[in-house]
Amino acid sequence: AQVFKALGHPIRILIVEQLIDGERCVNDIKDFFNVTQPNISQHLNILKYSDIVDFHQRGNLRCYYLKDPEKLKVLIQDIKRLIK
Repeated sequence: AQVFKALGHPIRILIVEQLIDGERCVNDIKDFFNVTQPNISQHLNILKYSDIVDFHQRGNLRCYYLKDPEKLKVLIQDIKRLIK
């Protein structure tokens, strides 16, 4: 249930879609959405709390990746089919 709640926001779905292709650093994600870094970090924290993403530090950068990209790819496709 926590995963569905976390994916209940369109920006978080788009973040997950970006991470399906591989890890991204916070600034890369921020630039894609044209929103503030704190806003993206808040969404990423929700995804992390829901055990969808994890991160590692690369110098000053925090880079995020999906814990189970194949499962999430299928889940996102199913969610998109439901909301069409």
